[in-house]
Amino acid sequence: MMTTPNYITPAGLKKLRDELHELLHIERPKMVKTVAWAAANGDRSENADYQYGKKRLREIDKRVHFLQTRLDNIEVIDPQSRSGNKVSFGATVTIEDEDGKKASYQIVGVDEIDTSMGKISWQSPMAKSLMGKNQGATVTVIRPAGKIEVEIVNVEYR
Repeated sequence: MMTTPNYITPAGLKKLRDELHELLHIERPKMVKTVAWAAANGDRSENADYQYGKKRLREIDKRVHFLQTRLDNIEVIDPQSRSGNKVSFGATVTIEDEDGKKASYQIVGVDEIDTSMGKISWQSPMAKSLMGKNQGATVTVIRPAGKIEVEIVNVEYR
C-alpha cells in the first residue's frame, strides 16, 4: 500500500515527541489519579469528576495513538542540510505578489503548520506551486480565492 510521505523538520519532530512525552508521563498519570480518587467517592453515574476524567483519558489515549502512528511513519528532512535557489521541503521562500506585497513562508510538514508564523504545509496550494521552482521565477498560484502571480524573491534554508 502506497501512502503519502510524512515529511517533517527536526523542530517539528521535537514538538511531536515533546507532546507525546507530556501526555504519557505527565497528563495521563495525573488524570488516572483523578479518576481513581473520583471512583472512590461512590456513585459514578452522578460523579462529574469521574465522568470528565474518563472522557479526558479517552481523549489522551486517542491523541497518544495518533502521535505514535505519525511518529512511526515520519521522514525527517533537515532544512539546514539543503542549499541552493530551488524551492523544496524546508525552504523559507520570500515571494512578491502583483501589488508589490512581500511575504515569507517556510514549507514544512502537515504536523507543523502554523500560518501565523508563516509555516505552510508542503501539500498546500501555495507550496505546491512553489516547489521545484528557482529564485527569480514567476509562479501562478491557484488558491480558493482565485489565481495570483507571484515572483520568488528569495530562497533560503535555515
